[in-house]
Amino acid sequence: MLRYALPALLFASVLPAYAQSPANDVPLIERAKIFGNPSKSGGRISPDGKWLSWIAPRDGVLNVWVAPASDLSKARPLTDEKVRPIRGSFWSPDSKTLLFIQDKGGDENFLLYGVNVVSGKQINYTPFEKTRVQIVQISSKVKDRILIGINNRDPRWHDVYSLDLASGKLTLVQHNDGYGGYVADEQLNLRLASKPRSDGGATYFRVKGGKVESTPLADIGLDDSQTTAPLTFTTDGKTLYWTDSRGRNTSALLAQDVASGKTTVVAEDARADIANALYDQRTGRVQAYSVNYLQQEYVPLSNDVKGDLEFLKKNTKGQFSVVSRTDADDKWLVAVDSVTAPPSAWLYERKSKHLTQLYVTRPELEGAPLVPMYAQEIKARDGLTLVSYLTLPQASQADASGHASKPVPLVLLVHGGPWARDGYGYNSTHQWLANRGYAVLSVNYRGSTGFGKQFISAGDLQWGRKMHDDLLDAVQWAVKSGVTTADKVAIMGGSYGGYATLAGMTFTPTTFACGVDIVGPSNLFTLLETIPPYWEAIKQQFYKRMGDPTTEDGRALLKERSPLNFAANIQRPLLIGQGANDPRVNVRESDQIVAEMAAKNIPVTYVLFPDEGHGFARPVNNIAFNAVAENFLGKCLDGRAEAIGGTIKASTAQIKHGAEFAPGLQEALR
Repeated sequence: MLRYALPALLFASVLPAYAQSPANDVPLIERAKIFGNPSKSGGRISPDGKWLSWIAPRDGVLNVWVAPASDLSKARPLTDEKVRPIRGSFWSPDSKTLLFIQDKGGDENFLLYGVNVVSGKQINYTPFEKTRVQIVQISSKVKDRILIGINNRDPRWHDVYSLDLASGKLTLVQHNDGYGGYVADEQLNLRLASKPRSDGGATYFRVKGGKVESTPLADIGLDDSQTTAPLTFTTDGKTLYWTDSRGRNTSALLAQDVASGKTTVVAEDARADIANALYDQRTGRVQAYSVNYLQQEYVPLSNDVKGDLEFLKKNTKGQFSVVSRTDADDKWLVAVDSVTAPPSAWLYERKSKHLTQLYVTRPELEGAPLVPMYAQEIKARDGLTLVSYLTLPQASQADASGHASKPVPLVLLVHGGPWARDGYGYNSTHQWLANRGYAVLSVNYRGSTGFGKQFISAGDLQWGRKMHDDLLDAVQWAVKSGVTTADKVAIMGGSYGGYATLAGMTFTPTTFACGVDIVGPSNLFTLLETIPPYWEAIKQQFYKRMGDPTTEDGRALLKERSPLNFAANIQRPLLIGQGANDPRVNVRESDQIVAEMAAKNIPVTYVLFPDEGHGFARPVNNIAFNAVAENFLGKCLDGRAEAIGGTIKASTAQIKHGAEFAPGLQEALR
């Protein structure tokens, strides 16, 4: 999730664009302005510095655009997708082609496409069925080809191919007979292969002359499996950088001398893992690293970029990220995020220390009543620190530290993964819900990544137990802090966040006033039965961290942590959204709990999208579901809501059950 900011226009200049609520003088921001297509996003500068690219609408659908860096007025679309948005693109090393991946209807069978920036000719580099492409290596030193992984021979494993970008010719480099992934150097030589271990970890082997050596280079156990991995080689291939938690808690940035095997600590931080860095465009040596505890911070390691990072910190209004750089390293594309203004992208010219704004992602939100986000450190009942993010509506009149002057209804917004994290920055869901009158709290519960291996491992076998306790502890903190009252808290989330919603509705049925589950698993046993075949390399990690369906004890644990088996406990209103083509959380996960509730005459509203997968990529579908959700929450929490209107009919939404339980939905269907 990169983010972007811009000086706000005078508030009065946009005031007429927002509806006024008689009960609240804060303008109501239209849903479409938050969840519709961005004007521009995903900006990149070409390696030769001659082109700028971004994603923008073409006939209402997000497509790839390009323009000469010297004249953005000559921008033109390169692709012509008619239905499913393209959500990102990247440059070929020779700056001749823009590359992107695209699936069909959310099935996550991503294929690789390229478009020549001069001729506009488009080619599908991987014209296969039921295939998911991986990018293995793109090098600035080899301009005419890249390495990709393709699983069309065996869906579990990706064979490595060299792709000639001009002709589209694929040449087999490595037949994969059971390796989870490969690492190549800047000359596109495979150097490392990782093999999954039975304990959920991985073993790394050197690759020489196309052959994987039998002697391990590194053995990574389960505890270190999410916090230790090779990152990149220097240009000369003599140094390998790792993010590494072995022998420590948070992962450090290490440099390993390839010849001797000796490692040196380059950077470490006791608060958070280090996994991202800036590398010299010529030598590949690390110049700076970033650490993300409460917010992201860049830390320079050499004078090469120290002055640049100091300049950007001083001259950008918000949190900045270096998104792309030219081969000559004379120009950077920088994303800026100030939270209370829409994100923006800027061109930074290093020699002159000059910043030029390229675009604002959502100019229609300039001057809108966006509100700050506050980082909080919340203590769990066993003493763990839960880094969390709180957004308050204007009505609660927060002080500079995020202390509310009066309690308001709260939405507990739970992130997916669960091996992921929430972060600081502009968050469309936070802003939307805060504008409707709610406080919004996102919690990095145990199992979340970024805070060291001990924090991740504390979530092992704790789905629906200690991981859920962390969410309950955060709610108690919000009540005690005067943010909300115990009777006005809703829970909402996608993927694991959807599971957490179902767990809240079933395991603690009177804690939450209502729940919104988006693509959440209801039965952990059937979830593990239907994981995609290309997750074979990490399957054992699922078993060790969730529960092993191949053992009696594991099956018992999965059964007792599955909300489906406790559907009869549900007492509060529930809304469910699902993509029919979801390869991660199969549609069966939502179907079966809705059927169970319906059989017991327990109210539930179920919205299914036949052209979506794990989440809702098409804006018309996202807007439609959020229209239902905000009216659902409005009744539950007494908040504000924009009418559903024509959003359902503009989308592909199918109301499979319970339209009568969602305010305004039956009227919208008419």
